[in-house]
Amino acid sequence: EATLDLAERRRIRSAIRELQRQELEQDEETLASKRFRPERSSHRQDNKENWPQSRRLEEEQQAALAALSEQLEAITSVEELTKLLRAAGEYEERKLIRAAIRKLRAEEIEGEAPFPCSR
Repeated sequence: EATLDLAERRRIRSAIRELQRQELEQDEETLASKRFRPERSSHRQDNKENWPQSRRLEEEQQAALAALSEQLEAITSVEELTKLLRAAGEYEERKLIRAAIRKLRAEEIEGEAPFPCSR
């Protein structure tokens, strides 16, 4: 509604500014509470409760990766390694296989490089 009274307009504007200020303060409080909220996930509690089990699984994974690493050392074909790479499911396994492929390719390149001539 339009009003001709200037005093009333000032009151309306100041009321609007006050509402906007309150809304901003509420938004800032909400953000602050989200930003500094303690970790709610039960991840730490799960780790604490399941530590022996997770430790055992980690050790098993390390042993499996060590066995895979030894197996990869014996493979001399990039094609075989590529097949293993496609069949691998875990990230760490794929990482080891890719490293073995890079190593084999580097060795092949070194073997193909001509030796420098001595004068």
